[in-house]
Amino acid sequence: MDFLKDIVKEIGDDFTKLASEIDEVEQYVDTGSYIFNGLCSGSIYGGVSSNKITAIAGESSTGKTFFSLAVVKNFLDTNPSAYVLYFDTENSITRALLESRNIDMDRFVVVNVVTIEEFRQKALKAVDKYLQMPMDERKPCMFVLDSLGMLSTEKEITDALNDKQVRDMTKSQLVKGAFRMLTLKLGQANVPLIVTNHTYDVIGAYVPTKEMGGGSGLKYAASTIIYLSKKKEKDGKEVIGNIIKAKTHKSRISKENKVVEIRLYYDERGLDRYYGLLELGESGGLWKNVAGRYEINGKKIYAKQILANPEEYFDEYVMQALDEIAKKEFSYGN
Repeated sequence: MDFLKDIVKEIGDDFTKLASEIDEVEQYVDTGSYIFNGLCSGSIYGGVSSNKITAIAGESSTGKTFFSLAVVKNFLDTNPSAYVLYFDTENSITRALLESRNIDMDRFVVVNVVTIEEFRQKALKAVDKYLQMPMDERKPCMFVLDSLGMLSTEKEITDALNDKQVRDMTKSQLVKGAFRMLTLKLGQANVPLIVTNHTYDVIGAYVPTKEMGGGSGLKYAASTIIYLSKKKEKDGKEVIGNIIKAKTHKSRISKENKVVEIRLYYDERGLDRYYGLLELGESGGLWKNVAGRYEINGKKIYAKQILANPEEYFDEYVMQALDEIAKKEFSYGN
């Protein structure tokens, strides 16, 4: 034991310690949706990991950018001193978009990046600057990369300028290298990174299969990978948002291949915090669904009525029971 302590002392940094001294409590960033928190962490009071990479993947127009902005808004709203670095590769972030979602623009930095090399350089510079700050001066911080699939490489741009129709075979290695450098530094800084990415259909697969683009770098680096698909939600004839189906493709924290549905509004409401809890309670035997109405406290009530006034029905006792169901449904070892 003395030898191990001497080794720790010899290495002499803040990130080398005996396993018995490691903080056992995994920290999370609330996403703004109880059911999505449960899917990602195994608890409706959890969320995405506070110091790891979370990938949000889906086909075009599945709402990946809107979804990320909804998580960002909740992060800023619940942490009044927090800030966000948003690496935008699609030129999709505008003042009007942020205003429509009521996001505090004074704590939201847009970093336009074109190449993987540029993203790597700017992200590493930002996290190194953050790590240089005294611990007591560090405010909660989140990084977002939207999206990985749109990043080019310097070689690809040079070839295009020289009219060379050659595929850049180094791209996947550059992606892998970028995340290899960032993963540990983000963990040390306790900064979460949300990465959006595109998916495509695998041709020739025996069963319909989706795969992320950009090589294997993000797949290895991400602690959690969520695949999204959607259907539009209408209020009369007007489309007001999406019902998003989210599936854990990979997770080091919760069970894989679990699926939930989440409601995402297009306006400042963002993610519906309570949507999906009725189905969770039904699956755990907390209440029954009879002809579209839920039996709660001896009353039969339609879901729309419950979700219109959720605090009336989801009291402290019910939320505690739902959290226990979420742990059994989504957590490893249950």
